[in-house]
Amino acid sequence: MRTACTLDSGHSTMEFLVKFTNQSQGRDRVFRTTQYACALSVYLLRNQSNRAALVAKLKGLESNMSAGRKLFRLGNTLHSIDAAKRTVQIADPVLCLSLTAGNLSRALYFIYDNLLWLRNVGLLRDVDKERLSLHASRCYLFSLIMSLVRDSYVIGQMMVQRARDKEFKRKMDAHLGESPEVAEAVVPQLDALLFLLLHIFKSHPAVALDTLKNICDLFIPLDKLGIYQSNAGVVGFCGLLSSLIGIMTLVQPNLKLKP
Repeated sequence: MRTACTLDSGHSTMEFLVKFTNQSQGRDRVFRTTQYACALSVYLLRNQSNRAALVAKLKGLESNMSAGRKLFRLGNTLHSIDAAKRTVQIADPVLCLSLTAGNLSRALYFIYDNLLWLRNVGLLRDVDKERLSLHASRCYLFSLIMSLVRDSYVIGQMMVQRARDKEFKRKMDAHLGESPEVAEAVVPQLDALLFLLLHIFKSHPAVALDTLKNICDLFIPLDKLGIYQSNAGVVGFCGLLSSLIGIMTLVQPNLKLKP
């Protein structure tokens, strides 16, 4: 009896902490949007000497937004662990593995991110900042890869289901027959694949938005780790677009891909 009460108390505490830390998501998205908007603006104005003062202010604002986001993310490790506890119960093995691995990797990312914050404010001194940053970027990259695995799997399932639909097959045949001159120049299978993919994205905007968001976010750790180095403009634009999509999914929960 005492054990059951203890478990219930622990579960209630976990629920309270998760709900409490989850309230910072909206603020983090706004800060993130501002941060990457500043990064993109700095890149676009970098060669304009008459805007040097504005560029300096934008850099300062970008730095402040980044520091503020680290503070908001202090409780996100707990939220990611709780999410992993839920996704591990999903019956579909691909979704279970990709979502759980992604959530656990995200939890590790937040741990490294919290340590970086402690290092930046001077509470941790004997810590290699660059090494922590690299570990955080690796965890972030892996979580995004797992999210894209989930997106690809969901899209694949939808494509198989839609391809079996007789009504959709008639629409596809009509589409391929509309422009025979294009069909000669383009591989018919590729045209059919693109038509099917676009139809799925149009009918399931949550899948399209989640895929686009994860692809945009992918450029950030790839650039930091030196795997695929772009420039500050690309990173700023991708981060800004991803942040705007994140705000959309908070304002319109039906646009968020589940599970």
